[in-house]
Amino acid sequence: MSEALIIIFSLAGAISGFFIAYFITNKAIAAKVALKISQAEQEAQNIKKEAELTSNNLKKEKLLEVKEEWHRRKQEFENDANQKKQKLQAAEKQLKQREEAVEEKLNVISRKEKQLQALDEEIARKEMQIKDKMIEVHKIIEDQIKVLEQISGLSREEAKKTLIDNYVNEAKAEAAVIMKQIKDEAKMNAQKEARNIIIEAIQRTAADHSVESTVSVVNLDSDEMKGRIIGREGRNIRAFEAATGIDLIIDDTPEAVVISGFDPFRREVAKVALEKLMVDGRIHPARIEEIVEKTKKELEEDIIRIGENTLLELGLHNMHPELTRLIGKMKYRSSYGQNLLNHSIEVAQLCGIMAIELDLDPKLAKRAGLLHDIGKCVEQNTEGPHALVGLEIAKKYKENAIVANAIGAHHEDIEMESPYAVIVQAADSISGARPGARRESLENYVKRLEKLETLAQSFDGVIKTFAIQAGREVRVIVEPEKIDDITADNLANDIAQRIEQEMEYPGQIKVIVIRERRSVSLAK
Repeated sequence: MSEALIIIFSLAGAISGFFIAYFITNKAIAAKVALKISQAEQEAQNIKKEAELTSNNLKKEKLLEVKEEWHRRKQEFENDANQKKQKLQAAEKQLKQREEAVEEKLNVISRKEKQLQALDEEIARKEMQIKDKMIEVHKIIEDQIKVLEQISGLSREEAKKTLIDNYVNEAKAEAAVIMKQIKDEAKMNAQKEARNIIIEAIQRTAADHSVESTVSVVNLDSDEMKGRIIGREGRNIRAFEAATGIDLIIDDTPEAVVISGFDPFRREVAKVALEKLMVDGRIHPARIEEIVEKTKKELEEDIIRIGENTLLELGLHNMHPELTRLIGKMKYRSSYGQNLLNHSIEVAQLCGIMAIELDLDPKLAKRAGLLHDIGKCVEQNTEGPHALVGLEIAKKYKENAIVANAIGAHHEDIEMESPYAVIVQAADSISGARPGARRESLENYVKRLEKLETLAQSFDGVIKTFAIQAGREVRVIVEPEKIDDITADNLANDIAQRIEQEMEYPGQIKVIVIRERRSVSLAK
């Protein structure tokens, strides 16, 4: 019994201890929780205060930024408004000035209109006065004529016939005086006429000619040299043709090769270079290029020497170095097959002879004759007739104005300003127009002239045609009843266009249409 009570009391004590411990533990836990809650609330209060403080600071900063931006925008707006206001004021001022200027001009125009109106009124008044005066003059003339008829006893027609007879007699007397003056002047000019005869004789003189070909022949020591010139797979001949710009023809001709090309300078370079290569013996592409380049330089120096020797031969001095070089270059140019340097020297000599006979400066004439075809020596890309190109070259190098004009006018591209231009033209015709001077067979020459005349004759209203000046000019005589002055101009243009389209010819052809009307009456 006692043990049961002990167990019961022990169990009751344990249970009460458990509850007491549990209560104490809960109290401790509750106290800890309350402490943590209090700490959390305190931290929350601190965070809240910090947040409020930060928010207030940010709010103040933003307010300051907004105020600064507002002040900046306000300042910009005020500056912009002030600028626009200033521009507006300037525009208003300028507009006001323009209005004042326009008003001033209107006042001037108004004054001018009044002056013009006054002038018109004055002119109208003067015209009325002139009309009245003319009426009075005509009346006075009629009265005077009647008085003269009464005094002379002649009618108006009879008096007119008498006056005409008097005028005719006076004209005959004046004509007789003029005829006497012409005869006297002819006697005084006899010497000039004699000089013209000398010029005509000079035009009929003959001289040697040289006709250029388009090929040159180089003799070889043996036919074995042909293979060396050709080279392996033709590389030597290709290099030679590329360096010289000409064609090298190697055929069955024994111990000879042919150099073909239209440019005489390049042909000469090729010929001399090939001869040097054969003497040197080293024939390969690099050596070929070297020899060709060296030959070109030597011939360029030779050109200058030729120009200087030509000037010495003709007794000319003070020539620009570039003109001297172009003169030497003439040796390697041709004109219709005629060597240009020989032709120019011949023209210069003829000009000198004619100048001496005409009491002109022979050196000036020679200078113009020598340089008359200088325009043919310039580069191929130069445009225009060679006479005008030569004129520009002469001006460029400060040649005498008379010489420059003679160069430009020798084919009548410009007007002749001195006798020297006429002399150069005549000498050029003498040197170039003689049979044999230029490479053109007589048969082809005659056929070309006949075709030129036939073509011009085919137009309606044409009576006769004449090809003159070695085919450089065709003169067309037309019927005056069918062709008037305006139609004559059109006819000349039409004939020139037909010639350009249907014919091949050197240089230029001038077409001259001649319209002549003759009135004939017979007295029986």
